[in-house]
Amino acid sequence: MTPRAAARTLPPWWAVLLVAILALAAAFAIGRFSTFGAAAPSAPGTDSPEAGFARDMQVHHAQAVEMSMDIYRTTQNDAVRSLAYDIATTQSAQRGEFYDWLVKWSLPQAGGPLMAWMTMPGSGHAHSGDTNAAPASDAELRAQMGMATTAELDALRAATGTDADCRFLSLMIRHHRGAVPMAEALSQQGTDPRALQVAQGVAATQSAEIDLMESLQRTLACTG
Repeated sequence: MTPRAAARTLPPWWAVLLVAILALAAAFAIGRFSTFGAAAPSAPGTDSPEAGFARDMQVHHAQAVEMSMDIYRTTQNDAVRSLAYDIATTQSAQRGEFYDWLVKWSLPQAGGPLMAWMTMPGSGHAHSGDTNAAPASDAELRAQMGMATTAELDALRAATGTDADCRFLSLMIRHHRGAVPMAEALSQQGTDPRALQVAQGVAATQSAEIDLMESLQRTLACTG
């Protein structure tokens, strides 16, 4: 079989994912190599959008990896298993990079409420529309980030077969939709070149994966 013929056998949604993965890999490589010979910019501070993004996305990605590994171990659907593997490995690597940013910048790994950095003047992404309202609880902030509750995670682990696959896809679509605005906010507010490249890659990849997962939902006839 020729390479061209083999390429035609790929389902359309896998083509979308492959393009997103290749784009992210290219952005990663460009970011790494473009730093050679360049003057070192000043490091972001602890209240910077870059620091807030790095902290919040570590929390966000940790749950995505957890859900992905849970379904990877139990699903009988090859497409769902492959997707779960891709999410787990990609987001584990990104978590490591976010951790490394804070280490290199000599900043703490935790600090302040979730998404507080998104409420900075001019961000356009404040997580609460009422500035006079009582501060949101941690659970409310996690919900705004699209994260699953403990009860939803327990239900996912208890489910089997197509029901489990559909629960995973529904939770992960919501999870990804919570990450995209965070990445877009950093793209608008940030100044660190590498952080901006990663944010753009996160937004592009997770948007493509949302399309892929919605396609899988239709294939599996998921409801709800």
